[in-house]
Amino acid sequence: MARPHNLRRLVAYVAPERSRYRAAIFYSVLNKLFDIAPEILIGVAVDVVVKRDESFLARFFATPQAQLIALAVLTSVIWAGESWFQYLYQRTWRGLAQRVQARVRSEVYAHVQALPVASWQERRSGELQTLLTEDVNQLERFLNGGVNDIIQVVTSTTAVTLVFFVLAPEVAVLSVLPIPIILLVASGFQRGLATRYVAVREAGGRLGARLTAQLRGLATVRAFTAEAQAQAALEADSEAYVRANLSAIGWSSAFVPVVRMAILIGFVVTLVFGGLRTLDGSLGVGAFSVLVFLTQRLLWPFTRLGETVDLYQRSMASAGRLFDVLALPVEDRGGGRPVPETPADLVFDSVAFRYPGANRDALAGVELEVPARSFVGLVGTTGSGKSTLVRLLLRFYAPDAGQIRLGGSPLADLDVTDLRDRIGWVEQDVFVFFGTVAENIALGRPHATRPQIEEAARAAELHGFIVGLPDGYDTVVGDFGTTLSGGERQRLAIARALIKDPPILVFDEATSAVDNETEAAIHRSIARAAQGRTVIAIAHRLSTVREADQIVVLSEGRIVERGTHATLEAAGGFYARLLEAAA
Repeated sequence: MARPHNLRRLVAYVAPERSRYRAAIFYSVLNKLFDIAPEILIGVAVDVVVKRDESFLARFFATPQAQLIALAVLTSVIWAGESWFQYLYQRTWRGLAQRVQARVRSEVYAHVQALPVASWQERRSGELQTLLTEDVNQLERFLNGGVNDIIQVVTSTTAVTLVFFVLAPEVAVLSVLPIPIILLVASGFQRGLATRYVAVREAGGRLGARLTAQLRGLATVRAFTAEAQAQAALEADSEAYVRANLSAIGWSSAFVPVVRMAILIGFVVTLVFGGLRTLDGSLGVGAFSVLVFLTQRLLWPFTRLGETVDLYQRSMASAGRLFDVLALPVEDRGGGRPVPETPADLVFDSVAFRYPGANRDALAGVELEVPARSFVGLVGTTGSGKSTLVRLLLRFYAPDAGQIRLGGSPLADLDVTDLRDRIGWVEQDVFVFFGTVAENIALGRPHATRPQIEEAARAAELHGFIVGLPDGYDTVVGDFGTTLSGGERQRLAIARALIKDPPILVFDEATSAVDNETEAAIHRSIARAAQGRTVIAIAHRLSTVREADQIVVLSEGRIVERGTHATLEAAGGFYARLLEAAA
């Protein structure tokens, strides 16, 4: 259900723009005052034509002709003023809406980047994409027009009611009776719409997640001839989104017809009672004209209240989702101690860890020393805990028990940004961003020069491939690197890691899905990169770690063997069986 304090959260959020919002409110109020003034002038004009020398304006202008000319001038001024303030409020509200939507999108994205890995992995990427697009846009639409609509309804209601009570108090009392009815109806509709639009936003998030996942996996879907299943799943989520919207639409569509009947009551009261008073001479014809015209001005804007309430509830549902993300606790950045710039000993001391929701430990009592500038290979079957060790090293997660130390300092005491900057990570599933090859290589060092980028590419044996591209290093690669082969993406990741010149390099299954020639090239790249650095290599293909100083074998989260390739092969244990299986 939409939180009742979402509006207060929004007001507090836009507080830095307070001066601009005050100006926008001022323009909206003046525009509405100028907007209802012509109806009053129509009554004055009728008064001039009917009463002539006895009209209200006769005390200021001698002849009816002069009075009409004065009315024409005043009408021109009022219309010009209305147009001018409309320009000002539209420009100001829209400008503010753009500023706020840009700010909230930027801050939510920055906050998501600062969340613990577990927090954002629990949220589907499509859902986050919906938050940063649809929910932000929904908030923008409310700030763009909804706030102004509310201000102008309040302004016109207040101003017209005052005019009514000045001209005919007894008629005014009856004419404004529908307003409480309308407000009660609006309140009921608001409560009903609140729950429905939370459901709409949630269904939209699920649909966005489904679309993102299936578009990314389009090749897999086609390879498995699963188009029918994918289509059915998408249509199911789409239908759920439609049902949620139809429920809200059905609720909101009933608002205007109900309000119309309340308006009819007010208009009939003004017409009958005002007309009777005009007939008995207690109310002037001009005043009666003003009342008739202003009744519509007073009550008709309430028909738009349904749209405004609809927009408000959609926006508050979106604002709640956005502010809920901003309220999530960010990642612990550590004690702030700097990380050694040169390779240092790395120690895993009785480390244990279990993923949230898992039924067994991913790591259990791991004891491992990685001397500075050594090459350590991690091998084992799928799910043995190899990648988990790397995730703990990168502080994507914190150990449930035990401690990881670098250069004698616990990782928890080190600045996490500094730590990750000192580690070059070559992941198994290399992510390639939309952009140029050069931009992708320089991801961790955005101010790198072209010679530095080319040097890293040469070290990764990627330079020859790049210069053969249509635009060389300025060639734009598609989303997720689909225009590159697996080996090319792996070598790009190696270049991306090397350009940081980190003291620690981590290779996570760097040769798991490449051909023999590419594997040999990657081995050469790893060998060059390892010089003077600490290297941890997770290997599916055991040839990757054959030359390692130490090979660590894991099984079910525990270290079962360790040693060099030769000693482990001779021991005939777990590692030897892995060698036989790979032969």
